[in-house]
Amino acid sequence: MTGPRTHSDPVMTAHRAGLVGCRGCGRVWPEAETTCARCGGALVPPDRRCLNAVWAWLVAGIIFYIPANLFPMLKTSTFGGLRGNSESTILGGVVELMHYGNYGIAAVIFVASVMVPMGKFIAISWLALVAGRPATVRAAHKRLVLYEVVEFIGRWSMIDVFVVAILSALVQLGFVASIHPGPAAVSFALSVAFTMLSAQSFDPRLIWRGLPLRSRKDQE
Repeated sequence: MTGPRTHSDPVMTAHRAGLVGCRGCGRVWPEAETTCARCGGALVPPDRRCLNAVWAWLVAGIIFYIPANLFPMLKTSTFGGLRGNSESTILGGVVELMHYGNYGIAAVIFVASVMVPMGKFIAISWLALVAGRPATVRAAHKRLVLYEVVEFIGRWSMIDVFVVAILSALVQLGFVASIHPGPAAVSFALSVAFTMLSAQSFDPRLIWRGLPLRSRKDQE
C-alpha cells in the first residue's frame, strides 16, 4: 500500500508517456499521429518556439495600449460646437463619471479598461517567462489557473469599446448633440485583439514540461 502523493513526486505527463495532446479537444494520441481523429485538428507537440509569437503579439498589444490612454476615446459636440466640443480619454472619462456621482459605472470602466489590460500584460509575460521551467505540481496548477483566468476575462476587455459604439449609435441628434469615437477607440480595440492573440498563442502544455522527473528522495 502506497502513501499519498506529494507535490514533489514524479508526474507522468502525456509528453513523457510518448503521447501528444490535441489542443482542440484535449484527447491524447501516439506521437506518430499527425491528425486528431476526434476533431480533425493538427497534432503538434509542445514547443517553446511558440513563445516567440506570444511575445510578438504581447509587445504589439502594449504598443497600441499607450495611445489608447493618451488620445481621446470620445468626442462630444453640442449644438454644432456652439456650446463647445469635449474630448475624453479613458481615465478622463472615469474621473468625469465620478464627478457626476456615477461611481459604479466609473469602477466598471476603470477595471475593464485599466486594471484588466495591465493584469493581462503582467500575467502573460510571467507565464511566458516560466513556461517549461522547473515547478512543483501545485505551482503548475496555479499557472494553469492563471492562464484560464486570462483566457476567460479576455472577452470582457472590449467593454469600453462597446460603450463607445453604443453611445455613438444612440447619441446622434444632429445639430443638438452628437458623439463620435476618438482615435483611442481603434488603438484600444487593437490592443485587446493583440493581447487575446498572445494568450491564444501560448501553449498551456508547456506548463507541465517543468514537473520533476524523479522524487526528491531519488535525487538525494
